[in-house]
Amino acid sequence: MVSPAEIPAVNIADLPADGVLLDVREDDEWQAGHAPKAVHIPLGELPSRVGELADLPEGPVYVVCRSGGRSARATAWLNASGWDAVNVSGGMKSWDAEGREVVSESGGEPEIL
Repeated sequence: MVSPAEIPAVNIADLPADGVLLDVREDDEWQAGHAPKAVHIPLGELPSRVGELADLPEGPVYVVCRSGGRSARATAWLNASGWDAVNVSGGMKSWDAEGREVVSESGGEPEIL
């Protein structure tokens, strides 16, 4: 088991502008509000869909969820599977608090669930 201190992490303010963002939240959370250019693969589907990451640009994959717990687990699993992954500390709650853009798939006002 990987301890939380061993999981690479980055704060929202330090995310590279061109970084690849992987959102591992559930479909209803994604529909309500997400980062505009994020890729969505729910945590439970990640093992069966991890191959989709091969189509993304080179470099680390920045993994985000609501507050950082699920994304930390996904980051640990991805790194153990040979990927270069970094957990986004504070998740989408911090993303929203930092005033970063959030879009909705529902057409309504975006919100972070």
